[in-house]
Amino acid sequence: MNENEIEEENFATHSDDEAVYVISIASQLSGLHPQTLRQYDRMGLVSPDRATGRGRRYSLRDIASLRNVQRLVGDGINLAGIKRIIELESAVATMALEMAKLRTEVDALIEANPPKSLMRRSNPPIVLYQDPLVGQAKEDDSQ
Repeated sequence: MNENEIEEENFATHSDDEAVYVISIASQLSGLHPQTLRQYDRMGLVSPDRATGRGRRYSLRDIASLRNVQRLVGDGINLAGIKRIIELESAVATMALEMAKLRTEVDALIEANPPKSLMRRSNPPIVLYQDPLVGQAKEDDSQ
């Protein structure tokens, strides 16, 4: 079994959130130096889980986040800016989930209790306005 087959087997047996990769493997998978991973952890950019001996354990989601940080650095964004971007993306994702839950609740409430404004009404007759004074003015002029 070669190294690529072992790597593929590891990816297949673990969930994206399962923290199983030590810093040296995470470094290889992300293409970043281990010191860079430690720096990102200290700054709160990517915070891996900790093993009982306090060693870092990275998940596939952490490695994807490391690659995202690397891409943003390559785009010229400083680390403080990247941290803010990550915070804002997280807030947007949280709000999107909350909005989806609320939309589901609203839809269920509307279905159970349709508002009267949404009920079909019969078409009311159209009434044309005719000013009675206009008719009198013509009669007065003719006399």
